[in-house]
Amino acid sequence: MVTKGNNGKKPPGRKPAGRTRRAVLFGGLGIVTAAAIAGREEIGRAWWLLPGVAKPRKEGELDHAGASWTAASPANWRMADRPDDYRVDRIVVHVTQGGFASSVDAFKNPWHKASAHYIVRQDGHIEQMVRELDVAFHSGSRSMNERSVGIEHVGFVDRPKDFTDAMYAASARLAADICRRYGIPADRKHILGHSEVPGADHTDPGPLWDWDRYVRLVKEALAS
Repeated sequence: MVTKGNNGKKPPGRKPAGRTRRAVLFGGLGIVTAAAIAGREEIGRAWWLLPGVAKPRKEGELDHAGASWTAASPANWRMADRPDDYRVDRIVVHVTQGGFASSVDAFKNPWHKASAHYIVRQDGHIEQMVRELDVAFHSGSRSMNERSVGIEHVGFVDRPKDFTDAMYAASARLAADICRRYGIPADRKHILGHSEVPGADHTDPGPLWDWDRYVRLVKEALAS
């Protein structure tokens, strides 16, 4: 698989993206007090930042209406309450370097230590395997994992026929939906390839991925 996980260990000195539960451990009561002054909306936000509090979720619940659900192994992702504990402001594009069934099986395998939120097939089918609330181990960078949604595309980086019209269209609609929900700009700074993640040792989606076409389709989906 092209997707590479992260074992959850943060290099010394690196600051986490957004506000985290660790910060709340030292000031949870203060946050709630300040939030009370700011209003009910901030009270609700502060509540989900408190240690030990998790948003309610249902097995198989989808974030994108056009997807189907298969659960990745819990060993391949980390529970979170995004975007309240980590801001979501990036989309990372991957290519699986394998088939659909083998990619799904890999994310279900606890020894794989990697996953992505979505897998897009050549016929446009979308499989969701990790909730967007949670942190999928997809980019090889903990900080990027915490701030991003990972989208895998079935195929091989050196086989252009794998990148079909249906795949581009379905993935662009998915990316537009993610951009809309989190206020992510539809541009190349915020929609990037796995190879563009700082410190990445992967080459996907490769030079055959048509970035101009993809970003244009995302913008068109956002405007429609």
